[in-house]
Amino acid sequence: MRASIIIRTYNEAKHLRELLDGIASQTLPAEAIEVVLVDSGSADDTLRIADEHALGVVVVHIRKEDFSFGRSLNLGCEHARGKALVLVSGHCIPASAEWLERLIEPIETGRAAYTYGRQLGNGESRFSECQLFSKYFPETTTVPQDGFFCNNANAALCREAWDELRFDEDLTGLEDMELAKRLVERGGMVGYVAEAPVYHLHDETWHKVRLRYQREAIALQAIMPQVHVTATDFLRYFFSALMLDCGAALEQRCLTRRFGEIFMFRLMQYWGTYRGNHEHRKLSHAAKEAYFYPA
Repeated sequence: MRASIIIRTYNEAKHLRELLDGIASQTLPAEAIEVVLVDSGSADDTLRIADEHALGVVVVHIRKEDFSFGRSLNLGCEHARGKALVLVSGHCIPASAEWLERLIEPIETGRAAYTYGRQLGNGESRFSECQLFSKYFPETTTVPQDGFFCNNANAALCREAWDELRFDEDLTGLEDMELAKRLVERGGMVGYVAEAPVYHLHDETWHKVRLRYQREAIALQAIMPQVHVTATDFLRYFFSALMLDCGAALEQRCLTRRFGEIFMFRLMQYWGTYRGNHEHRKLSHAAKEAYFYPA
């Protein structure tokens, strides 16, 4: 088994069928792939779609009270048989038939132990999120890269590396960067593969956008404790990003239509980051429910 694709889901019926169809259409032979879905209590058609798909999806369940991002991924990896553990979000869709083969190639050739691919928006994506995709997921491949940035929405990890390191099960997010940091400290390599793109389609309320950045900022305290976000930083980052996005939207002749969305996204991004940076790392049960498992 060359690759095990691990999908973490919670009410992902909207995009899951397209994701599974995209996996089925990959250039890698079907017998070289398995799909493991780790579900944390979906109440929509997620499980029905997975059960009915021709791929023969292996479904693993994790209880709501046991859920964390790292724990769910570790559970999926435990059930996987592939030499490359491919991690993809339930709301991502492969943008190329060569996505999988390109993503795992540096792992198979020993050029990297952890890879991540390009992320794109589509016509329904928020403008500012597409700007972030362009910043963090450029058109040029870098294998290996400097540093430990990584993103598990579209990534692959060498099984031996996971066996040794495993994902931190207590973090509120950024479990990818935390593992990548430990990997790099041990002499391992992380690589970025631009030729392995997915459409990353967030369907979030503004409250959920804030929570996403808030819990990532909490996790960042454990990974990079030297990073501090002050109220001045919040205002500076917010207004700088707002101006840059508005300039880009003006060039694309969509500023009037997109301004409100740009304003709200950047406000929630940096307000969440500021709040998360000031949260205590020890979370109560009620806080864990809010951060890990937003309603």
